[in-house]
Amino acid sequence: MKIACFTHQERSAYGVVLQEAFIAEPSPGFLARYPDMAAVFAQDATEALSQDVAGRTTGLPLGDVQLLAPLSAHNKIICVGINYRKKYPVEGVAPPDPDHIILFAKHHDAIVGQGEALELPQGDAAQTFDYEGEITLVIGKAGRQITRETAMSHVAGYTILNDGSVRGWQKHSLHAGKNFAKSGGCGPWIVTADTMDALSEMTLSTHINGELRQHTNVSQMIFGLDALIAYISHFTPLNPGDLIATGTPEGAGGSFSPTRFLKDGDLVEITVSGIGTLSNRVQASRAYSRL
Repeated sequence: MKIACFTHQERSAYGVVLQEAFIAEPSPGFLARYPDMAAVFAQDATEALSQDVAGRTTGLPLGDVQLLAPLSAHNKIICVGINYRKKYPVEGVAPPDPDHIILFAKHHDAIVGQGEALELPQGDAAQTFDYEGEITLVIGKAGRQITRETAMSHVAGYTILNDGSVRGWQKHSLHAGKNFAKSGGCGPWIVTADTMDALSEMTLSTHINGELRQHTNVSQMIFGLDALIAYISHFTPLNPGDLIATGTPEGAGGSFSPTRFLKDGDLVEITVSGIGTLSNRVQASRAYSRL
């Protein structure tokens, strides 16, 4: 099942995506019990949501809504660094695997939803604006100090994140370089864990203007999904709706020689098998736009 957050006629809502063409909103009775997507996850009500919209074949046309990043204001966005082996910098030798999981946080205002514009930074920062496609976990069951053996039972579903990065700023501030306003995207929706088959075969591909730049399989991660959840939950509680972006593979713009950073008008498309495609176009403006 695909669950999306969206706006329609100046109101915010959530619903189930049908045939990637419509969104079926929950019934008034269901919304009274589960007013937002986080409540659905917190109360383990994804099956109840599926039953609530069962039998419907139409709803709001996807073209009539603005999809939002599938998270709420109180949720955390935790990102993993260096979780794939890759030649970076570009001298051609992959660095040794990190001894420990590397983490950083993403601000909510650094993220836009499906079809919204990625804001090209102003000034020198525009010269090193990069993309990073990432498979992203959505926490369903809250937990602290979770074991690896039980970690995957805390996952409600999966989505896609573009960890937009300004490489020049990362050299003096990782936090700033990873958090330029509207520099990354998330979506287009969440696919619930019960409908995802063969997680070890999940693939990610990133295309820039139709050109394949990144391609990997989840089995190529240095630290597996269960290890990430266990490690993160030992220093901070994980709550329903929290996101864990699991790292990006080789092929970001900064890994090429010469570098191939994003420019005004570029189209970034990140596809994950079983989920779909997150699409955003770079725009030299702070205004939102649709594709």
